[in-house]
Amino acid sequence: MPTPKPWTVDDSAELYSLPGWGLNYFGVNAKGHVTLQPKRVPEGAVDVMDVVEAVTARGIKMPVLVRFHDVLRRRVTVLNEAFSEAIAEHGYGGRFFGVYPIKVNQLREVVEEIADAGRPFQYGLEAGSKGELMAVIAMNTSEALTIVNGYKDESIMRLAALGLKLGRRVLVVIEKLSELDLLLKAAREAGVKPLIGVRVKLQTQGSGKWRSSTGHYAKFGLTTPEILGLVERLRAEGLTDCLKLVHFHIGSQVCDIRTVKDAVKEGARYYAKLRKMGLGVEYLDCGGGLGVDYDGTHTAVDSSMNYSLREYVSDVVYSAREVCRQENIPEPHLVTESGRSMVAHHALLVANVFGAIETGASPVDLRETPDEHQAVRELRETIKALAPKNLAESFHDGQQHLEEAFSLFKLGYLGLEDKAKVEHLYWRLCREIVTLLPKAKFVSEDLLEMQKSLNDQYLCNFSLFQSLPDSWAIGQLFPIMPLHRLDEEPVRRASVVDITCDSDGKITQFACHRKAGGTLPVHALDGKPYYLGFFLMGAYQATMGDIHNLFGRVNEVHVFRDEAEPKGFYIEETIPGQTIRDVLTGIQYSDFELVKMIKEAADAQVKAGALRHREAAELVDRYEAVLGEYTYVDHLPAADENHPRRRAGDSSALVPVSGLAAPVPSSASSEAATRTSVGIPNVLPQDLLRARENS
Repeated sequence: MPTPKPWTVDDSAELYSLPGWGLNYFGVNAKGHVTLQPKRVPEGAVDVMDVVEAVTARGIKMPVLVRFHDVLRRRVTVLNEAFSEAIAEHGYGGRFFGVYPIKVNQLREVVEEIADAGRPFQYGLEAGSKGELMAVIAMNTSEALTIVNGYKDESIMRLAALGLKLGRRVLVVIEKLSELDLLLKAAREAGVKPLIGVRVKLQTQGSGKWRSSTGHYAKFGLTTPEILGLVERLRAEGLTDCLKLVHFHIGSQVCDIRTVKDAVKEGARYYAKLRKMGLGVEYLDCGGGLGVDYDGTHTAVDSSMNYSLREYVSDVVYSAREVCRQENIPEPHLVTESGRSMVAHHALLVANVFGAIETGASPVDLRETPDEHQAVRELRETIKALAPKNLAESFHDGQQHLEEAFSLFKLGYLGLEDKAKVEHLYWRLCREIVTLLPKAKFVSEDLLEMQKSLNDQYLCNFSLFQSLPDSWAIGQLFPIMPLHRLDEEPVRRASVVDITCDSDGKITQFACHRKAGGTLPVHALDGKPYYLGFFLMGAYQATMGDIHNLFGRVNEVHVFRDEAEPKGFYIEETIPGQTIRDVLTGIQYSDFELVKMIKEAADAQVKAGALRHREAAELVDRYEAVLGEYTYVDHLPAADENHPRRRAGDSSALVPVSGLAAPVPSSASSEAATRTSVGIPNVLPQDLLRARENS
C-alpha cells in the first residue's frame, strides 16, 4: 500500500472549500493560520490568529466579531469599477449610480466606511424605514442618490422633502398608489419639487430562497393598470417630469443569472414605454439580489450562485442596452441596491471551543468483574469475536443486547453499574466496527448511519440565535472552519453546538467539501485554546440577532491593514458586547431592584442565624459584580491550568465528557485506554473506497 502524502495547508483550504467562498479575501499561511487578504493576494495578508492574540491581550473575551474595514472598501470599489468597465465595453450611454441598502447592516461605522469608499463613484444609500431614512439623509452626500423604499407615512414623506430642501437627491419610490398623494402633499408644504420613482411588479420571479416573494404575489410594487393610474395623476398635476426612476426587485440572494437577465429585460421595457409616453424617467433601478457564494460550489442552489460579479454586471448592462436599442430611446442610468455582496465578507465571528460531547465516552472505570450480568458478558463476547467479515452481524447483535439490557433495567433486573457497562460496551463495539470498515468487502447502510451517530459535538462559546439567526431561522449556510492548526489533518468530525439551553442551537450544515459528510472536520482538542471562525457574517446577522437566553451582542473589534505596524494591522475601535445588566435592563429589569431583593434575602438569612453580616455583604457584592460581566462563557474547564492532572504534570489522557475533561486512571483496562481525547477518527464512505483502491 502506498505511503499517504503528508497533510498540507493547501489540503485544508480545499477541504473547507475556502477557494470557493473566500473570493481570495481569505487564505492559509505556512503556519496553518487563516489569513485576511484585503488586496486579494497573499502579499500583505493579515494573520487572523495575530488579530485574535491582540484581542485577547487587551482582555477582550470571546466570542468576538471582527470587522475588516479594508474588505468593505474593496467591495465598493470592485462593484463600481466593474460597472464602469462593462459600460465602456458595451458602449452603454448611461452611468452607474449604485446605492447601499443600509438594512443589510446599519452599523454606523459600516455605513460610514461604505459612504466614504463610494464618494469618488457617487455611491449612495437606500432607506426602507423612518429610522433608516433619518440616518441616510444625514450621512449621504448631495452628489449621490438617496433611495427611499418600503411603505411610507406622512412623516417619511416630510423627511424626504426635508432632504430635498437640504440639497439631497432623495428619490421616493412609490410602492402603493396612495403614497403618491402623501408625497405630493409633503412636497407642496415644503415648497419643493419631488423626485419620484415607481416600483413595478414584474412577472419575472426571482430564484433561490426568496423566489416566492416576487412575481404577481409580491408584497411591493404597482401593477400595470396602477402604473397607468400614477401617470394620469402626474399629468393632471403637471408633474410628468418628476417621475425619474423605474424600480424593480427580484429578491435577495438571486442564485441563477438567467433570472437577473430576464428581470432586467422586463424592467427596461417598463422604462422604455414610460419614456416614450413622455415621462422624465432617467434611472433604471435593478434592486438588490447580487448573491454571495456561501458554500463555494458556484451553483444555482440557495446558498450559492452560478455567476460571477463580472458576469452579473455585464448582463445587466447588456440587457438594458439591447431593450433600449430596440425601442430607439436613450439608455437610462443604472442603479443597483446590492447589499449582501458588499458587506458579507468583511465580518468574521471568532469563537472558542471549550469542550466536546463524545458519544459513549465514560468518566469512570468500567473494567470487567466476575459478578457482572449475562447481558454484559454477551456484549463482551460480541466485541471479542468482531472481524471484518462479520461487522453487520456484530452490530445487529450489539443492538439486540442493548435493547434487552434496557428492558431488563426497566423491569428491575439490571443494576445501574451493569447498565452503564452495556451502554459503554455498545459504543465501544460501534467505534471498533468503524475502525474495521475499510477492511470490509461490503458496508451496509445501517453501518454508515451508525457511523454518523459517533460524530462529536463541539461546544462553542456563542449563541446561534444572536450571532447567526439566519442559520437557525431559514437554514442559511455560513462557512465555518478552524482558524489555526490547518497544517494538521483534522481527524475528527463534529457538529457545532452553542451554549444556549435549546437543543436546536446546533449547526449541522457546513460549506466544507462534500466528503465531510454533513459534519465539520475538526482537530482533536488538546487542552489548548481552539478557535473556530464563522465567515461571511457581515450581512443582516448583527441587527437581526435576538437576546434569546439573554446572550446579548458580542464584543466587536474593527481592524485596518497597516504595513507600518509590526503585525501589519491595527485595531481602530472596540465596541464592548452587552453585559448582563444591559440585557436585563433591555427587558425591563431594574438592576437596583434586583440587588435590593438579593440584599433583603441576605438580611433575612442573617436574622435567621444562617449567615454572618460579613458573609451576607460578600454575597450581595458578588451578585452585583456579576451584573457587569459579559453574558458569554468565561471560565473554560477544558483549558483550566489548575486542573489536578495538569498541576501534577500527569500526562494521562483527558476524556471530554459533556464538555468536561475527565482523567483516565493509569491502571485502567484496555477498554478505558481507548478513550482518549483524540479518539478513533471517523471513517467516511470516500475513505472506504480509497482504501480499497489502494489495497
